[in-house]
Amino acid sequence: MNRAHFGPISRQRTQASPAHAAAGPRRYNAAMHDIPSRIADVLLEIEATLRRHGRWDRVRPPARSLASPEPFCIDTLRFEQWLQWVLLPRMQQILSECRPIPARSGIFDYAEQCLRKNDPPNGALLACIRRFDELIAIQSAPRRH
Repeated sequence: MNRAHFGPISRQRTQASPAHAAAGPRRYNAAMHDIPSRIADVLLEIEATLRRHGRWDRVRPPARSLASPEPFCIDTLRFEQWLQWVLLPRMQQILSECRPIPARSGIFDYAEQCLRKNDPPNGALLACIRRFDELIAIQSAPRRH
């Protein structure tokens, strides 16, 4: 994942749309508009952590493994593979196309169970995933005007 894919996102999100401009003056909340950029940074941290710990696969799993209807493709992929081949590309596409960010994320709870069971020193990856979930929650929280 290349940070260049995420560069223009924060600028696009901070520009007021005509509908917002017509609604009258609003307070600018830079922290809220920066969330997509912060999510992109966390996704890059996840990738870097997977690579640093030798958990970045060079070979893409078969299409049928990626198409599993099970959450996290639990029946066909390791959790780290799901991060690499499902979550990261989907979120990259969402952010680069300025599509709505998911309203919820509950990845951390599963990650904690899966990663602690398999390899206890996964603190850096778990911290990134927790931060991802927190940013998603902040982004979808009701906004006060």
